[in-house]
Amino acid sequence: MAVNLVNAEAVSKVYGTRALLDGVSLGVSEGDRIGVVGRNGDGKTTLIRMLAKLESPDEGRITHSGGLRLGVLTQHDSLDPAATVRHEVIGDLADHEWAGNAKIRDVLTGLFGGLDLPGFAQGLDTVIGPLSGGERRRIALAKLLIAEQDLIVLDEPTNHLDVEGIAWLAEHLRARRSALVVVTHDRWFLDQVCTRMWDVQRGTVYEYEGGYSDYVFARAERERIAATEEAKRQNLVRKELAWLRRGAPARTSKPRFRIEAANELIADVPPPRDSAELMKFAGSRLGRTVFDLENVSVTAGSKELLKHLTWQLGPGDRIGLVGVNGAGKTSLLRAMAEAARTEGEAQPAGGRIVVGKTVKLAYLSQEVAELDPSWRVLEAVQRVRERVDLGKGREMTAGQLCEKFGFGKEKQWTPVGDLSGGERRRLQILRLLMDEPNVLFLDEPTNDLDIETLTQLEDLLDGWPGSMIVISHDRYFIERTTDRVFALLGDRAMRMLPRGLDEYLERRRAVIEESLASSAASAPAAGPAAPVRSAADQRAAQKELQRIERRLDRIGEQEAKLHAEIAENATDFERVAKLDAQLRELAVERGELEERWLELAED
Repeated sequence: MAVNLVNAEAVSKVYGTRALLDGVSLGVSEGDRIGVVGRNGDGKTTLIRMLAKLESPDEGRITHSGGLRLGVLTQHDSLDPAATVRHEVIGDLADHEWAGNAKIRDVLTGLFGGLDLPGFAQGLDTVIGPLSGGERRRIALAKLLIAEQDLIVLDEPTNHLDVEGIAWLAEHLRARRSALVVVTHDRWFLDQVCTRMWDVQRGTVYEYEGGYSDYVFARAERERIAATEEAKRQNLVRKELAWLRRGAPARTSKPRFRIEAANELIADVPPPRDSAELMKFAGSRLGRTVFDLENVSVTAGSKELLKHLTWQLGPGDRIGLVGVNGAGKTSLLRAMAEAARTEGEAQPAGGRIVVGKTVKLAYLSQEVAELDPSWRVLEAVQRVRERVDLGKGREMTAGQLCEKFGFGKEKQWTPVGDLSGGERRRLQILRLLMDEPNVLFLDEPTNDLDIETLTQLEDLLDGWPGSMIVISHDRYFIERTTDRVFALLGDRAMRMLPRGLDEYLERRRAVIEESLASSAASAPAAGPAAPVRSAADQRAAQKELQRIERRLDRIGEQEAKLHAEIAENATDFERVAKLDAQLRELAVERGELEERWLELAED
């Protein structure tokens, strides 16, 4: 039976007159990987801070098991600004000691792209003080992951990581034996990593089995049966479920809930977008030319980011743009936006950008635009326009659109100066949409937004008839809102990826493996050669490897049978719980065997 690590008993927390948590009781056990979701301000961070004993509850108590090894990543690091990266992450280990540690090598390569920390001026000897918030956060995460933990608590760990880093982190956390509690708005990450979900709503925590996809279905079922949420929110949840069930890539394959019930629930829900109709409407609004790039070169100072790029953004195109940091994604959008703003007068360092005559561009940059802090939320939106046409016959007033984006009637009268960072980001998007653009450039639009707001934004974009380019590290958002993916891989060229983000990650993995192989081939020996094993030891190791492989095969067969049984007994929740417990035991055994296999294979 799994050991209980953390318990919360009848915990309550009040800020001002608002109860963030009201009599919440829950626990974290060995092997748990729990995702925490909910609207911004509903208490997600407060909950995990109390679980980690960084904050005390007003009522109730938090208990930890004896000798608990706890690692916490908060949104503000406690790194020593005078220390080097080496001191904080590796400590006093000599080079040959840490370089011989597979775990340290994996973490440094996964989070920084290589053992020499490319992108850091002095590599491991870079002083932390002058670094950006994103770089410091990656250092804090690396320090936490290298240490041994019984429980890891992470608050928005995917912030400041690119698509590649997020994919590595998901794989790393799945392979660890540590329990995990994570707050994140990255739905792809939740689906890949988590086996349970906590939904924090109005002082209560609702618990669900499975990852994000399972949570969407279970929540839709709960809301449908209990009829506790208004109709528009039910429709949004069902619409997102329909997208998940109709072939969203890389979703969980765990059939914990009734597939038949899910299909019945979404039977009358149309696909999220009518692409042909949107293309037709976009063509009528934009004409044939939107953006034509002819032999374009883009620079940042003396560095050439893109060279001789010929590319076209057509009417109704919905493009996801991904790439390594510093490859030129934002610089490309800025060059196109500047050409549009000056009606073609401002041109890049080389080549020409042709902008269609009817283009009306809205550009959401990573910086939050400063507004008069004395304006009320509704006033800030009405100053752009009183009403907005969102396409497909959908027209809304400024107040209605505010409500759709989580600004209720009372919140609409809040001064802009009193809004949080996430609320200001929401307001920034609102003002852009109110101006009725026909081309959207969205640079990291998911920053500071909670999952519910992201779902609302995706719903609006489903019916929005125009051309769009999205830069985002949020894989789920890119797959949900765009039709094609292009990549900048750091070689000054742009490539279309027919297989989307999977193909991008494969290409990047191949580049890193080639780089590591090249480094290993050119590096001098780091110390005395490892002792050669005797023939008897080698035979024993080979036999153990074969035994482990046979057991892993049997575990795979057992897991497949258990998944089939869960699908057959989906309505018997007691039976499903027992089967799920067996699956977890097998997963633990698999992890131990795979770790031992790696040890033997490396010797």
